[in-house]
Amino acid sequence: MADAWLIKNAELVNEGRRRHADLRIRGERIDEIGSGLRAYTGEQVIDATGLWLLPGMIDDHVHFREPGYTAKADIASESRAAVAGGVTSFIDMPNTSPPTLTHELLEDKYARAARSAVANYAFYFGASDDNLDAIRALDPRKVPGVKVFLCESTGNLCVSDPATLEGVFRDSPVLVAVHAEDDRMIHANLDRARARYGDDIPMRLHPEIRSREACLESTRWAVETARRHGTRLHVLHVSTADELALFEPGPVAGKRITAETCVHFLRFCDEDYAEYGGRIKCNPAIKSAADRDALTHALADTRLDVLATDHAPHLAEEKARPYLQCPSGIPLIQYALQAALERVFDGSLRLERVAEATSHAPATLFAIRDRGFLREGYFADLVLVDPDMPHTVRGDEILSKCGWSPFEGHTFRASIAATFVNGHLAARRGRILDPGPGMRLEFER
Repeated sequence: MADAWLIKNAELVNEGRRRHADLRIRGERIDEIGSGLRAYTGEQVIDATGLWLLPGMIDDHVHFREPGYTAKADIASESRAAVAGGVTSFIDMPNTSPPTLTHELLEDKYARAARSAVANYAFYFGASDDNLDAIRALDPRKVPGVKVFLCESTGNLCVSDPATLEGVFRDSPVLVAVHAEDDRMIHANLDRARARYGDDIPMRLHPEIRSREACLESTRWAVETARRHGTRLHVLHVSTADELALFEPGPVAGKRITAETCVHFLRFCDEDYAEYGGRIKCNPAIKSAADRDALTHALADTRLDVLATDHAPHLAEEKARPYLQCPSGIPLIQYALQAALERVFDGSLRLERVAEATSHAPATLFAIRDRGFLREGYFADLVLVDPDMPHTVRGDEILSKCGWSPFEGHTFRASIAATFVNGHLAARRGRILDPGPGMRLEFER
């Protein structure tokens, strides 16, 4: 029998509004939204009095490590962590092993997800110095975008040939998403640090090595190149105040150039390296408190469009290594929505803006079919949030395969009460129930 639910008395947060309403689920979809809805025979009822009802988060930037790095994470484990935290769809990056550089490898990842993902899924196609023809042949209805690394990062998937870069920006039939840091500047900064400290580089120097100047130079190049070719460009994980002038505020639907920031950039700053060390080492680096505040303001005023995670697990023993051996990346997805809601409680973001940046904007930006909004006829990807139930993160509840979180021991002011994926109650109070399979995301292009 198909799932049939009636969520009563929720504070529904959708498309810039908050209102008290009921929502009915039939099968995979939202059947009805209204007031005073009565339960039908066979429907299960949730009294959501005092709870916020939001569209499930669509995380457009994750590294689930499969294939190739499955000791750290895999699609099964990380999609469960996602669902426990209210993330109902994810878009995974191509820097796996082997990297996703051919149509066959792309379809292999989709086949893996069909077997094990409990959230909805899509996969970026990777760009390299020698796969431009494969990029040109992509079907826009099947692929969210092409990921271009403009620098070395985890996985070393970097496009270095200028002609290829120009070709990708000119010819890609889908959105081009970039990791923008200038390699030459980073290597020069690293050489200076090595000259001073040898192999014993302090972790606190990471934002000086992966510097703001390296971010600004590369992002400026990407934006200028996109404007020259008319590219649909999405700049990933913006980390500095300096880059913000390159983007315009306004509705995401009207933009050719969009930008994302990530939850860790709204939470941490360079002062936190003293406490967290390599656990918060990531690329681009977490920078100053002033950058953190500027990014939060830019997300609030729509200069930044999307809030994502860049969820990138590594094993705890790897993250405990000295600077040069410590890999970059943080596991974030299970607590990303709660971390974002902290900015609501402190007055930096409106709740409606969080829903827009985590759900509406990625759905619009990638033209995802029938998701990202609370609308009748749309897939019932929903999250219920309890704003009056604090939640302290415990190590034994962490579902990411790496087994740790930078939020361990932290108390969030809200908790995730329930997550629905395709109309199925997949998680409740952080506990995975009997989740159904996720679906492959479809793109209306």
